[in-house]
Amino acid sequence: MNELEIGRAKRARQVFAFDDVAVVPSRRTRDPRDVSVSWSIDAFQFDTPIIAAPMDSVVSPETAIQMGRLGGLGVLDLEGVWTRYEDADEVLAEIRQLPHDTATERMQELYSEPIKPELITQRLEQIRAAGVPVAGSLSPQRTQEFHETVIGAGVDLFVIRGTTVSAEHVSKNVEPLNLKKFIYELDVPVIVGGAATYTAALHLMRTGAAGVLVGFGGGAASTTRTSLGIHAPMATAVADVAGARRDYLDESGGRYVHVIADGGLNTSGDIVKAIACGADAVMLGTALARAEEAPGGGWHWGAEAHHAELPRGHRVEVGTIASLEQVLFGPSRTSDGRANLVGALRRSMATTGYSDLKEFQRVEVVVGSFRR
Repeated sequence: MNELEIGRAKRARQVFAFDDVAVVPSRRTRDPRDVSVSWSIDAFQFDTPIIAAPMDSVVSPETAIQMGRLGGLGVLDLEGVWTRYEDADEVLAEIRQLPHDTATERMQELYSEPIKPELITQRLEQIRAAGVPVAGSLSPQRTQEFHETVIGAGVDLFVIRGTTVSAEHVSKNVEPLNLKKFIYELDVPVIVGGAATYTAALHLMRTGAAGVLVGFGGGAASTTRTSLGIHAPMATAVADVAGARRDYLDESGGRYVHVIADGGLNTSGDIVKAIACGADAVMLGTALARAEEAPGGGWHWGAEAHHAELPRGHRVEVGTIASLEQVLFGPSRTSDGRANLVGALRRSMATTGYSDLKEFQRVEVVVGSFRR
């Protein structure tokens, strides 16, 4: 990839965001009804490649159940208000009403409440009782502390999610999580991330992860770029990690690790381009926080917004536009790519002549000045 000279002492690789790329039609088109958008990971088959992000403003036990019934997957944040408070709805109502100038400080206070193992069990059992796949998420720092509780509650998919997760975390103060040993000893598939480079993703794949989340603090509620100066333009990040998947497939003798784009996916067009760049599925925050059933009630925030020492996000107002079912499947009442996300993906695949997601990863992509 082309390098640019920043100055005499520094060169940089040119990279691309989703706004910088577009897919191109081919010689063939299809009927959208003939297109499959299903995907599978381990033994689990899903009708849509949509995963609801483990964020308190996006996934509650109820919305996780609804996502499962709609053919997707909802991942519950096991470090959120659902596992800290018996009455999480009361806490969410307070967060929604906080004045802008005191929101961060008050959220830090609310999220300082200890996590209660019995609530982890209770929330996951509630989802399991509905008969849909059960997925929960912990940060790497909390995984060693609570993973036995999570597995004991009967989780189907375990997600280790942080701003960035590496297979080689170095610390002089605490014993780091040995991902390879940890994943090997579990009886459930593990999805790990975020990763933003070929090398980081390849190392995570070698730990035995079933899926790798691609992204680094790129969502609407994140301020990582302004706080830390770190950013991963997603088109390049997804394509790099897809390259790691291809090489690991050869290295491992045929083991396929799923690539899941996580961050910077605001519209249906972004979802289309994520899969075109090599993603098998997408994890959505802002796009699903706009649903009427979303626990944020028109507001959206992530764990970075209430970090005890260095918040790298904030609570943002995203509004509500439609029911969760309409956000996913339509009909859409807007023309800006915020609703009927799955229908838009299906139509894009049909317009460019592809019948399933794996095929669509081979679609031609071009770079240009597409930003509006």
